[in-house]
Amino acid sequence: MRVLGALLLTCAAVLPLNAQEANPLSAIDWLSESVEITAARPAPVAPTINEPPASTAAGVPQVTVRPLDAPSPDPVGLIPSDVSGLPQSLWAKSDSQTLVTLMQNERVDTLPGVHDLMMTLLLAEADPPLGAGADGALFLARVDKLLDLGALDPALALLGQVDQQSPDLFRRWFDVALLTGDEGLACDVMQETPSVAPTYPARIFCMARNGDWSAAALTLNTHRVLGDVTQEEEALISRFLDPELYEDEPLLPAPSRLSPLVFRMREAIGQALPTTRLPNAFAHSDLRNTTGWKSQLEAAERLARIGAISENVLHGKYSARKPAASGGVWDRASAVQRLDRALASDDSDATSTALVAAWNAMQSVKLEVPFARLYADQLAPLDLSPAAAAVAYNIALLSANYETAAQDHPAQDFLSLLAQGIPSGARTSKEQAIQAAFDDAMPSAELEALARNGMLGEALLESIYVFNDGFAGDLRSLTDALAFWRFVGLEDVARKVALQAMLLERKT
Repeated sequence: MRVLGALLLTCAAVLPLNAQEANPLSAIDWLSESVEITAARPAPVAPTINEPPASTAAGVPQVTVRPLDAPSPDPVGLIPSDVSGLPQSLWAKSDSQTLVTLMQNERVDTLPGVHDLMMTLLLAEADPPLGAGADGALFLARVDKLLDLGALDPALALLGQVDQQSPDLFRRWFDVALLTGDEGLACDVMQETPSVAPTYPARIFCMARNGDWSAAALTLNTHRVLGDVTQEEEALISRFLDPELYEDEPLLPAPSRLSPLVFRMREAIGQALPTTRLPNAFAHSDLRNTTGWKSQLEAAERLARIGAISENVLHGKYSARKPAASGGVWDRASAVQRLDRALASDDSDATSTALVAAWNAMQSVKLEVPFARLYADQLAPLDLSPAAAAVAYNIALLSANYETAAQDHPAQDFLSLLAQGIPSGARTSKEQAIQAAFDDAMPSAELEALARNGMLGEALLESIYVFNDGFAGDLRSLTDALAFWRFVGLEDVARKVALQAMLLERKT
């Protein structure tokens, strides 16, 4: 069992943008400082005997107030137990902080089948863990992981199930609204939520966004004098309020701390940050029709690759218009459009040629699984050339109907048998590791013990770590993760992930 250290407190949030590529920011690092979040102060130390208490100020201390009976949002989810197939007690016997640590440190870049399992865990309705409180630590960790994955729509839907008047919850909702282009709604809700105290940059942004430019300028000047706004914030906000005044000034340097609020204001003054170097969630801003088609295509590819948008959104971007150039993303859009035309023409030769070209294009950007979800059913009945038929079969094995495709395949090779859950004839070391898991190998004692003790959610989070180690080359871990999923009844997950491990070329 992997021994997890304490939660890593990354310092990436204060790095310049050119350092963020090597150290990707997590959601807890890039959330906007849009509202005041006051931590409860520690209990005061008793004064020394015979020494009167002293005070150096007459200010009223800030205190966090929370109803003692406030419910935890941890049980909230979008997928009920009878749909997810996971028990209601998924988290109930595990420690809250252990689950939070595991969830925060899960990798974003993994195989699509593993990503799907993670999404189910993040969205599942389940009883709260041990130590759950009104702060909803596990709920926040789930939302933050969705933001790390760039899955803004599920994150927004999850946040919509709870009362967002908590500052921690509101700032996440506020940022999702900023990233999806709903900043007007975000500012309206901020104004109508008296329990949320906006920070001065957020307050000024919303004043200007709602048309009250004079009040925004007055607020900036007042709090600049009082020292409530940093020099970096003042430089950005001043340009946001009156960009013409700074037309001849040099461009602002890269921000010391990235946030959706900073991102939106820089975009408004014509100094937008390229999203290719930013966390996944920021790529959603490039999906808007106000951006160039090339940026839309690149953002759609990036988000579809990690499962943050559906394959239909990707296809819509590919087919939106005729490519204006060649190379890179233009060639991929052309390849998909040629395949669509060939399929519509019912020309098997043209379809065979277009399919091979489109498949090669999708492999180059790791979009095989979204492509399979789009085209597997259309390709299944066609009479294709031998080369195209081989591609179509691999596509079928990456689709939801992998077992049916394998049963109909004349050559019952390792992949066909694996799709049916009975692999045999393993030759390579990877095949042998996978076959062992389906030959009723038992998972590790640690994973098995967690599951038997009612800590299934914790065990599943651990198993994802184990699988990623296995896919990186530790074949015993590969067997262990697949065997565990079969042990707890996740046969479909085990088969899909095993097929992807065999069919998808990935650097680990």
